[in-house]
Amino acid sequence: MSLQVELEHYRNVLIVRLHGELDHHTADIVRFKMEDAILHGSSDHIILSLKELQFMDSSGLGVILGRYKQLKAKGGKMVVCDVNQGVYRLFELSGLFKILPIHENERIALTSLEVVS
Repeated sequence: MSLQVELEHYRNVLIVRLHGELDHHTADIVRFKMEDAILHGSSDHIILSLKELQFMDSSGLGVILGRYKQLKAKGGKMVVCDVNQGVYRLFELSGLFKILPIHENERIALTSLEVVS
């Protein structure tokens, strides 16, 4: 299965929606798109929406952690929402939830970033 990356700018937030599988075959695609948006966009924060992400491996965790560090260095925040059970377990085992807040959906994630919808 492949991966689709959907990027949407909402005010000062970049919403990244991942569809498919985030693994060592597709990690570079996500890294390049998110890096470009962070470096060249006007987004201060990122919402990572994983509702349609069926699978993720350690390569995906590395991409997410790297973009988190990149964004944090600029003073921004990253939050995650709509995580399915399998991906949730991977986040939990890796300890990413200790640094990345998780929310039920995009609307709540936007509210957590104090972006009025």
